[in-house]
Amino acid sequence: ELEQRLGRNSGNSSQPPSADPPGMQRRGKAPTGRRPGGQPGHKKRERALVPVERVDKFVDVRPETCDSCDRRLTGDDPDPRRHQVIDLPPMTPIITEYREHLLRCRCGATTRARWPEGVPRGVFGASVQSLVALLTAKFRLSKRLVRELLTDVLGVDVALGSVSNMEANVSAATAGIFDEAHAFVTKQPIVNADETSWIEARMRAWLWTAVTPRVTVYQIGRSRGSDSARLLLGADFSGVLGVDRWSGYSWIPPDRRQLCWAHLIRDFQEISERGGLDGAVGSQLLALAAELFRWWRRIDAGTLTRAAFVARVERLESAVRQQLELGKVVGTKATRGTCRHILAREAALWTFVRVEGVEPTNNAAERALRHLVLWRKTSFGTHSSAGSRFVERMMSIVTSLRCQRRNVLAFLRDAVQAWLGVGKPPSLVPNA
Repeated sequence: ELEQRLGRNSGNSSQPPSADPPGMQRRGKAPTGRRPGGQPGHKKRERALVPVERVDKFVDVRPETCDSCDRRLTGDDPDPRRHQVIDLPPMTPIITEYREHLLRCRCGATTRARWPEGVPRGVFGASVQSLVALLTAKFRLSKRLVRELLTDVLGVDVALGSVSNMEANVSAATAGIFDEAHAFVTKQPIVNADETSWIEARMRAWLWTAVTPRVTVYQIGRSRGSDSARLLLGADFSGVLGVDRWSGYSWIPPDRRQLCWAHLIRDFQEISERGGLDGAVGSQLLALAAELFRWWRRIDAGTLTRAAFVARVERLESAVRQQLELGKVVGTKATRGTCRHILAREAALWTFVRVEGVEPTNNAAERALRHLVLWRKTSFGTHSSAGSRFVERMMSIVTSLRCQRRNVLAFLRDAVQAWLGVGKPPSLVPNA
């Protein structure tokens, strides 16, 4: 048992690759022996010229004399060769001073001008506040690095406390946007979910995510139990959920869950490494999983119809069940427990076969957590519930807009402007 615990790695357990022992070979494509980079015959990709309407300045470069006879040249080339250079203008902040007048009437009363809509009470405008939130959330810069970047690049002097205040403002401006997106996700027919550890106020917490093709939301809480999963997905969630085998999702019936086959393959790999009868069972399960994914890739490639895939999987299901039943009887204690646990949720292995649009893995949710895991490692989590709300809202916006191919900075600027009283807040919900 100790040898098995020491032998755990990212290939046979849920241990992350960053915790693998030195020298471990990662699974992947075999080396081809070719040099890295573009290979001979690959399609060349070149930057397209910006449309003429977007060009700010034109410079005509003409030859003065003929290279052959040295005569002076005049006229224009009707089709000159075009070359565009993209550069940045000198970056200086725009400083607007508002002079709020207090005037006295002949009646003796004094009246102060009303504060203009869209003007913050603080020093920094919507664009600066949005940029600060973008730098700390999407680009994971520390508050000190954000302060230095604003000073060195934009010429804007900012205190560390002001960075935190601007984060709080953007969090408040996006609260309604996040709530709308969260409500949208809970009504979707197919959702992938996952969770990972987090730190809030130096105490253990959990970061959850719910992923759909267009909108992703995050949630930070102190519990990893089903109560947090219900809060994330909605107590009346009626869609299909792609997850791992964590018990916090067991309130969803197995026929509306899809267990992640990437996790199952790691379990099968761990069983195969135990040797003996366990090794035989694990090797058979790995071979069956490899065959399943060969067929699945053929569907994506268009060389296998879904109807043919379903017919083949029906035969493969019984073979997987047979091996799991065998492992439950003849395997070691650990193997028996794993096989028993999987068989109890057997219906959740094949939901992706019955329901079109469901993926066999939970990779979408794991990818959605990767950025936050790196953030946690460098920032040590959040110091308060307010900081956690900022993380939830900002990363929900950043991840969703990446899927929708929309500009994050423009979105945040519109959200802050609406919070200040100008315009309508933007939405993450498609066609809202």
